[in-house]
Amino acid sequence: MKLKIAAAVLALGLAGPATSALAQSPPADAMTDASMKREEVVAFIGLKPGDKVADVVAGRFTRALAAAVGPNGKVYAVEPAEVVKAHPEVVPMMQAAAGASSGVIELVQAPVDAMGLKPNSLDAVFIRQNYHDLYDKFMGPADVPGFNKQVYAALKPGGVYVILDHSAEAGAPLSVTESIHRIDEAQVRKDVLAAGFKLDGESRAFANPADDRKTMVFVPAIRGKTDQFLLRFRKPE
Repeated sequence: MKLKIAAAVLALGLAGPATSALAQSPPADAMTDASMKREEVVAFIGLKPGDKVADVVAGRFTRALAAAVGPNGKVYAVEPAEVVKAHPEVVPMMQAAAGASSGVIELVQAPVDAMGLKPNSLDAVFIRQNYHDLYDKFMGPADVPGFNKQVYAALKPGGVYVILDHSAEAGAPLSVTESIHRIDEAQVRKDVLAAGFKLDGESRAFANPADDRKTMVFVPAIRGKTDQFLLRFRKPE
């Protein structure tokens, strides 16, 4: 469980200080850390001013998404109840981001299996380095088919579902989501296509051929350098 909490800390950009310190000094995010390749990710999602997007397990990309959709857009910063239970400090952090966004960012707290996103309302849904957590104890585990169906229902026809996560070896069992915080890309494709999506694009922006895809992502030699896949799925028109 300690390792899974650490996984969430990394994905959310939390470093462990007191809640008040977090609210005053937000951790580095995609607006300040070039390694997160903000421009490439936003371009890959295809966001434009006025779009509505859900950032599931919101954190390091929330402000970047808000900048992309602009003052007439909306970012739903979804913090699943399971994450909040383990990390209550994410709430004031996201509240601070929402408060500084002039209404563009809206914090959503709900169970991962019942996010309550309005049907046919979103142009995009983004989940960064947390899809694998749907399968492990950190998220319950979640009802993965049900989660993907929620995303499908929330998107407008033609909307996109974009997933960035740490690559496991081809054919790796689902147990690696717990042990090394990775997932086989083929498993993600299978899951999402089964929900009715069509594969619309893939990016190697975060690829690292030197990563053996077997090492736990917090090992110092590979931390921040894992091979990652970036996939875009589209809800048919």
